[in-house]
Amino acid sequence: MAARFASIGECMVELAPQSGDLYRRGFAGDTLNTAWYLRALLDRRQSLVRYVTGVGTDALSDEMVRFITDAGIDTSAIERIADRTVGLYLITLNGAERSFTYWRSESAAKLVASVGARLDAALGDVDVVYFSGITLAILSPGHRRTLFKSLAKVRARGGAVVFDPNLRPRLWPDRQTMAAAIIEGYRAATIALPTSPDDAELYGDADALGTADRIAALGVSEIIVKAGADPTLVRAAGVDTWVAAERVDHPVDTTGAGDSFNAGYLAARLAGGRSPADAVRHGHLVASRVIQARGALIDMDLVADLAMGAAG
Repeated sequence: MAARFASIGECMVELAPQSGDLYRRGFAGDTLNTAWYLRALLDRRQSLVRYVTGVGTDALSDEMVRFITDAGIDTSAIERIADRTVGLYLITLNGAERSFTYWRSESAAKLVASVGARLDAALGDVDVVYFSGITLAILSPGHRRTLFKSLAKVRARGGAVVFDPNLRPRLWPDRQTMAAAIIEGYRAATIALPTSPDDAELYGDADALGTADRIAALGVSEIIVKAGADPTLVRAAGVDTWVAAERVDHPVDTTGAGDSFNAGYLAARLAGGRSPADAVRHGHLVASRVIQARGALIDMDLVADLAMGAAG
């Protein structure tokens, strides 16, 4: 089934620790990670995956755009902004878990929704739009309103709008502002991909069912409540289903697990035509491959057999 996707957000320079005091430079970011795995899982002849962001006009921005282009992702909606550059983050490892230090004050991606007509054009020919809580966090309040107006136009013509809240309190001025913006993100969406412990802490949900109830009351028709290694709750067409996670005995690096799960889910659900529960199983399979290798973006060949239409 043909599908056209757009993912909106921020790609950053990644500094990942290697041996000793050495670091490897790469590029990653939650919405770019999801676009990357969507590209790996979809037939390039039938599906388009577009990344919508802002970058500078410097050499580092040039390299980032080439990196995204080389992955087969459409970069026609990446805006060049002369007086900005791209953000940077540094990874600190503790076993398989990571923590991050960020430098993004001059990030051009913060202006991705600064011009409504430009954003409308970037989303005008796609079937599915994906964004995250980080997308919302880096935007000014006015630019968030512009984004929501563009998303409403996608919904009005029958497109799907997918939202992962991906809560990062450090990006917000306070928890009240974050909570209010995330609620607006849910209101804009047709599909929501929250993480149970994070949402429960912010909104006081008793459990995953409470999270699903709260989000459904905001008008979201398809809700996938992720819970790491615990079963995932699928609520679709008013029916709840629990799906066990894929077991991984020795994870190497959990970076990108949620982003790759989202890509696996969307590829199976919206391009592969599978049921929500089957799409969750596919998302778990994709994520299980990703966490057995280092980095947010692993070699596409490592998930190639999970592509729509492939065996397995």
